[in-house]
Amino acid sequence: MIEYTRYDVPADRVEAFEAAYRRAAAHLAAAPECHDFELTRGEEGHVVRLTWAADPDGFRAGPHFAPFTAELADFAAYADEPRRHEPVDIGRPVPTLYEWAGGAEAFEKLLHTFYLRVPEDELLAPLFAGMDPDHAHHVADWLGEVFGGPSAYSASRGGHRGMVGRHLGRGITEQQRRRWVSLLLDTADDVGLPDDPEFRSAFVGYLEWGTRMAVVFSQPGAQPNPAEPMPTWDWGNVRPWQG
Repeated sequence: MIEYTRYDVPADRVEAFEAAYRRAAAHLAAAPECHDFELTRGEEGHVVRLTWAADPDGFRAGPHFAPFTAELADFAAYADEPRRHEPVDIGRPVPTLYEWAGGAEAFEKLLHTFYLRVPEDELLAPLFAGMDPDHAHHVADWLGEVFGGPSAYSASRGGHRGMVGRHLGRGITEQQRRRWVSLLLDTADDVGLPDDPEFRSAFVGYLEWGTRMAVVFSQPGAQPNPAEPMPTWDWGNVRPWQG
């Protein structure tokens, strides 16, 4: 969901307003419900675009809302009511990582091949003892959704909350994390996942982030925030190479 709010700020208060929104933006950045934000200035005043990764009402009920609004209290009278929009799929100039990888078929092949190898690995085998027969399919859904594919994991397994819950108390070690990543990357080579530098940089970037988070969540006494939104991963600062 995307929200737009227009501010009709008097010319002599523009500098103060923009400074206030810079301070307020720190509270947006800290809120897990907020995916992205932007402030623009034009002939009709200032427009704020807020892109939400989760229901914005959760932000308004959470701890970051009060300090956010406090920073902007002096400018509330200049704001129109927020207008909510839903994105419309009209195509993309750049394919998602999911599309570039080959879609569902590519992720299914990668994860099924990978989890056939796990029982033979001395570090990973104990971690996945008694593994659900559909585990590879579930992880394929997860990675597919993270990289821009259908929301299959969220629909069937509870999204980020569900994934976090499956790691609680498992005590994953750094050695196991590294082995999981290295074995998956070896498998990616073997099954023919794209190996161009731009894709692999983004792919490895998520694997490093995701597995490190899994280690944190799995430690004794960990108390992750269940409201954290589903992570999404894109190309970052580079587009796919098409030379």
